[in-house]
This record gives sequence, structure tokens and C-alpha cells, in this order.
Amino acid sequence: MGCPFCAISAKTIPATVLYEDDDVLAFLDLHPEAPFHALVIPRRHISSLTETTDPSLVGRVALAAAAVAQAAGYGERGYRLVANTGPDAGQSVGHLHFHVLAGRVLGWPPG
Repeated sequence: MGCPFCAISAKTIPATVLYEDDDVLAFLDLHPEAPFHALVIPRRHISSLTETTDPSLVGRVALAAAAVAQAAGYGERGYRLVANTGPDAGQSVGHLHFHVLAGRVLGWPPG
């Protein structure tokens, strides 16, 4: 079975795209956990943060996530970036992704 995020990146599965460039894609989460919930992925398949060997790409994904939050109006109020890695952390799709959560007060500690 193929990776759903790779299919979204290839535009074979529809998504509400918020940002895209040659290396990064951001889109709205279908099952939001906050009033604003976007996912930001590298277009190239990387299974998790543990498998990443390109710090520059991770930086571009993180900066795109910040730009998405800013564009949605949460730059001043605040937002949270989350990268779940592995099943115990709640990673449900085996493709590196950052969640951008905003639009309500987010409690701490999470989980």
C-alpha cells in the first residue's frame, strides 16, 4: 500500500494545499485537533525524523510550517509544531510531517 502523503504530494489524493514549493508541501489536516491544524511534509518520502539525513530539508519544512502559521494569522498569538516519531509517540503515517496547531490555548504538557 502506498504512502498517503506521497499521494497527496503527487496530487493523486486531493487536499487543501496551503503552501508548496519544490521540496515542501503544507495542507489542512482532515481530522483537525485544533481550530487550525495543518500538516507540513517534505515532498520526498522520509519515514520519520529519525530517518532524516538532510538537516537543510528539515529546516525548510520547519520554516514552511512557521510561514503557514503566520499566513493563517497565528504568528503573534502562537502556534505549536509537533513531529511525532514512532508508534509510541502517535505517528500514524510513516512519512515525516510536522503538525501546525493553533487557534486555541494549547495545554502543557501535551499527551
